[in-house]
Amino acid sequence: MPTIVLILAAYLIGSISFAVIVSKLFGLPDPRSYGSGNPGATNVLRTGKKLAAALTLFGDAAKGWLAMFLALRYAPAWEIPDIAVAGAGVAVFVGHLFPVFFGFKGGKGVATALGILLAASVWLGLTVAASWLLVFAMFRISSLAALTAAALAPLFASLMLPGVYVGMVIALSVLLIWRHRGNIQNLLRGKESGFGRNQPRPQDAPPE
Repeated sequence: MPTIVLILAAYLIGSISFAVIVSKLFGLPDPRSYGSGNPGATNVLRTGKKLAAALTLFGDAAKGWLAMFLALRYAPAWEIPDIAVAGAGVAVFVGHLFPVFFGFKGGKGVATALGILLAASVWLGLTVAASWLLVFAMFRISSLAALTAAALAPLFASLMLPGVYVGMVIALSVLLIWRHRGNIQNLLRGKESGFGRNQPRPQDAPPE
């Protein structure tokens, strides 16, 4: 029973969509209705409201961190095995991708995955974040940076985490890459948008 409670709680935490909540607080359009249609910090940034995007980024990362931190903190007392703790990490991520509170239409999970990794290992999280920043600085394409970081994360995890948590990171990476399948197609066609170029505002861009 504690394992079920842990995983369910993690999923529900992940189902809190900060992009939608923050957008409502700022009086912005629903992020699922413009740009990429993705409720995440990158799409919120298309409104030009940097604070809203920053709060979305922080909130999505914080919920991933919180769910993983609580799982690690209370698992010993509840005699919950490591595999269930790793499952909680995957559950909060799945909650972000398919949030029960928002019609199962969630984001792509980059910030939430980072929060999970930071809770599992600060050094792992920082290393993955550094790889994202490096690729983004070179190409100014958020999706390419995310895909590169996701591909490298299992390798970094194998050097820093026990095997069961490496499996968790592999699952997160596979889900994140799958969620970016549309971006991958755009990258292959050379049509993926990047920062530093003319970005359409919500009123100018229909949902993709």
